Formats: sequence, C-alpha cells, structure tokens
Amino acid sequence: NVVVLLPDPDGKVGILEVSNKGGTQLLTESGHATEIRAADVSPTAPVSMKEEEVLKLFGAAISAQPVPPVTFLLYFKSGTTELTEESQRQILEVLSAIDARKSKDITIVGHTDSVGKKEANFQLGLERADFIKADLVFKGADPAGIEVTSHGEDNPLIKTEDEVAEPRNRRIEITVR
Repeated sequence: NVVVLLPDPDGKVGILEVSNKGGTQLLTESGHATEIRAADVSPTAPVSMKEEEVLKLFGAAISAQPVPPVTFLLYFKSGTTELTEESQRQILEVLSAIDARKSKDITIVGHTDSVGKKEANFQLGLERADFIKADLVFKGADPAGIEVTSHGEDNPLIKTEDEVAEPRNRRIEITVR
C-alpha cells in the first residue's frame, strides 16, 4: 500500500499521519509518499513522488473526485429583500456556476443582522432566501434542486452585540455543488 500527500484543490498542503502496529510516519510535503509493507512493519521513510508517478498510480481516483462546491455571498439593504448593487451583479456568476456544473444541488441560507426581534429576523432571512431562489428559477435554474433555509441572526459573519446594524451579516450564502 502506498500513501501520498497531495495538496487541497486550493493548493494548501496539510499533514498526514500514517500509522499501523509497526509504527507511524508523518507526511508533511506535497508529493511525499510512504509505503506500508505489512501491518506490523513501520511505514517507510517519506520519499518524493513525481507527479507522473502519482497520476499513473492514482489518476483514476483523482479524476473521479467531484468538483469542490462553490459558495457565493450576496448582501442586502437593511430590513429588505433588495440586494446591494454589487450583489445584483453576482447573480450572473451564480447562474454560470449552476450551468457549468449542471448542478441539481444548491442551498440558499438567509441571514440578517441583529437589529429587531429574533423571530422577525428568521422570517426576513427566509424571505431573502426565497426571493433569491425565485430569481434563480426565473432565470433558468431548476427549482427541484434548490434548498432554502434561514438562520436569521443566529450565524453572523461578523459577531456583534444585539441591535447592531452590520451590513455584512445581511446576506445569503449560496452553495452550488
């Protein structure tokens, strides 16, 4: 068995610990590999594996991985379902991502700042998410693949005291898978 440490889609490289009854080996650099020859024998010392060899051994598994989801943040004017001008322009990017991925798995989560009653903010977050869903559907997205929910003021992007008008918390988060 061979284990290789590869970077995340964004290029970041973590640390991988490979352990068995015989011992442990840490992989800390992209392309480093260790071999496990037996359950009671420590994994081999890390060696650098060339990209061609990684693709030869693991190419089919790598190409079978799903495309990572893409997330969009769209912002609203205070107390409304009206998008800011910049966020209005992002709708086309969202639609492009849906189309490029042939996505049938989209989530829209509505959020608010902490101004007003908690119940009203939950409802406003839901109205914002429903508004965006309706807009996406009007512009060609399949409604069956869109899930809508609200967090209201409960998951702020920027933590504030109660009754603070924070524009970055008045948002929806769209995840396209």
